[in-house]
Amino acid sequence: MADSSSSSNNSSSSLRDLTHTASQLVHWREPKKSGAAFGLSLLVLVSLATLSVISVLSYLLLACLCVTITFRVYKSVIQAVQKSNEGHPFRSLLERDISVSSESVRQLADQFLIHLNWFSNQTRRLLLVEDLVDSLKLAAVTWVMTYVGAVFNGVTILILADIIFFTTPLIYQKKKAQIDHHVEAVRLKLEETLQRYLSSFTKAPTCSTSMKSSTELSMLSVFILSVLLELVTCL
Repeated sequence: MADSSSSSNNSSSSLRDLTHTASQLVHWREPKKSGAAFGLSLLVLVSLATLSVISVLSYLLLACLCVTITFRVYKSVIQAVQKSNEGHPFRSLLERDISVSSESVRQLADQFLIHLNWFSNQTRRLLLVEDLVDSLKLAAVTWVMTYVGAVFNGVTILILADIIFFTTPLIYQKKKAQIDHHVEAVRLKLEETLQRYLSSFTKAPTCSTSMKSSTELSMLSVFILSVLLELVTCL
């Protein structure tokens, strides 16, 4: 029992350390490490946009081997010249325990299952229109994403996401007041438009099923266009 609780605590600590490290990189607490992570991730994504996955992995492994082999040979020559016995230059890394415990895998699986169940419930709720407002929001987002997908491919979206991931927290820290003001204005405009659409929808006269369906589609199109126009106006 003691060993099980100890491994569980270690896995929880490693997850917290990983989250803390990611947060430190994103918020540029250590500019050198954040710059290296941002540059490396952007380089990999740009390479994927022009080369195949196999080529990118091969080049990355080849570059890593070139660096490690060169450093190993350099240290061996230095030790031979100085007649020292420092040992393998990567000994500390070779002796470090990098094995994944079963508790860590089990905890990650539990967290994944929680998020999967939440995603399944939310998908069912939105697609089956449990809440009309939330389903209309999803319809607006997916309609906009059809145009985004027509302009950008998957790798380009990942490149933009990587840039936003590393730059947004820094910009938000410097322009927090202005950004909060604009976000609140957009939220209020969106809620006002939704309420206006819902009021006009509920007040619509009863008619046949086909006419009602066409009326709903036309009203939804007008609603989405009005939301986009008002968002552009706010920004």
